Amino acid sequence: MANSKNKKKNQATKSKVWMYGLAAVAAVVIVVVIIMTTGSNSGGSSEEAMDQPFLGDEKAQVEVIEFGDYKCPYCKAFEQSFFPQIDQELIQTGDVKFTFMNYPFINVDSNRSAEFAEVVYQELGNDVFWEFHRLMYEKQTEGTEQQDIYTEDYLFDTLKEITDEEKAEQVLTAFEDGAGEEAVDYDLERARNLNVTGTPALFVNGEPFEGQTIDDLKEMVDEAKAE
Repeated sequence: MANSKNKKKNQATKSKVWMYGLAAVAAVVIVVVIIMTTGSNSGGSSEEAMDQPFLGDEKAQVEVIEFGDYKCPYCKAFEQSFFPQIDQELIQTGDVKFTFMNYPFINVDSNRSAEFAEVVYQELGNDVFWEFHRLMYEKQTEGTEQQDIYTEDYLFDTLKEITDEEKAEQVLTAFEDGAGEEAVDYDLERARNLNVTGTPALFVNGEPFEGQTIDDLKEMVDEAKAE
């Protein structure tokens, strides 16, 4: 990685792992802990986040955006511990539209996996994207943040676990043609506008979530609905 990338990673945290009760995870993941983030309200409406992978009611009054990196161990912990609570108590209830956006910054394969996932979304649709998204975190291996794990072959083989080879080839061809680059660039621009510095980072209608529990998030969602 270039020095600028290393510097960006080092700046990316005074961890908010406590937000998810993940103190135990800290002992087995990267030395430089990744922050939840603070940010300014540079806009975060659903309209601005159009054509992004989402869960829940597309027309919900409140949008929760997660910025993530498939290399980030705290994103995996978020996916496995905190997200199920969001799904049960906010997404399934129709209270929020939950959108995922990429913030690849840890290693070269952060960007590669982000672009590949974007192409999965473009070519195979929202449902297959979320299957791929979950599988990527399930397969994430501890202690490999600085290893180039997510090669083109790895991503292709992972996709074939949830779809047939013909569709996987369709995605691979589009990926090799650079189909995911613009989408990832867009996500990164949104992240810069919101002052994202690490992952996972949550925003509620453009405002950074800095709470610790699902109740904190529900309270922020209720406040956004009341505005």
